[in-house]
Amino acid sequence: MSIVVTGATGHLGRHVIEQLLEKVPADQITAVVRDAEKASGFAARGVKIAVADYSEPATFDGVIAAGDKVLLISGNEFDKGRVGQHKVVLDAAKAAGVALFAYTSAFGSLTAALADDHRGTEAAILESGVPYSLLRNSWYNENYTEQLAVALEHGVTQAAGEGRVASAARADYAAAAVAVLTGEGHENTTYELSGDTNWSFAEYAAEVSKQSGKDVAYNAVPVEVYTGILVGVGLPEGLAAILAGVDACIEQGELAGTPGDLSRLTGRPTTPIAESIAAALKA
Repeated sequence: MSIVVTGATGHLGRHVIEQLLEKVPADQITAVVRDAEKASGFAARGVKIAVADYSEPATFDGVIAAGDKVLLISGNEFDKGRVGQHKVVLDAAKAAGVALFAYTSAFGSLTAALADDHRGTEAAILESGVPYSLLRNSWYNENYTEQLAVALEHGVTQAAGEGRVASAARADYAAAAVAVLTGEGHENTTYELSGDTNWSFAEYAAEVSKQSGKDVAYNAVPVEVYTGILVGVGLPEGLAAILAGVDACIEQGELAGTPGDLSRLTGRPTTPIAESIAAALKA
């Protein structure tokens, strides 16, 4: 039996592999990547490397075996038909006869266009009949803390009004995935994963100000204005509209939920946004 992780050199995937290495022998882990060079560090530690691409079904031949547990980390190529890409992995998993197929989906209450591909993938998983675990991840702390330089210079600009976000660190979501992949009894489950507490962007700006010693304001703007700002910094119009749409949903409270599944799966509290801000400022 092997634990197969797709997107293993991505932001979330690297956390998953690192945490798996703390729990299972390296030769029981298969890291699926598009570029073997990026996974050379994992290979040196004994992790099996498989080069495969969501867009090329034949590349998954022989990657997944009967009894394996698979984590499909959702793709980020929004313009290439993500549901179809995900089904490539799902079809290979079904044909092999996997013990579990886990998928990083979107928080259940999110209605933004960003969630459409996730709902389509979930439907395909349920239809396939494979034993599944849907890991419905909310927002990452790093979605904001990785943009701290911009916030420190221009303030925090979002189209989320007074909406609140129950975010957590990528490492928290990775820990939940590892718990599912290495534990028992997670077949045919759905987990709503989010931070233990939620926060507003005004509170986020205030925390950045407090920790940095700089005056950082929150600038709430309309969705159309925010979309234009994102396009202005180089994002494609379609992606900019998707991200701005998430902000509109945040304003409606769709990412504010704190059901507690994440901390229950990991056995520890989630990482507060203030802690992630501190780490980013030190980086």
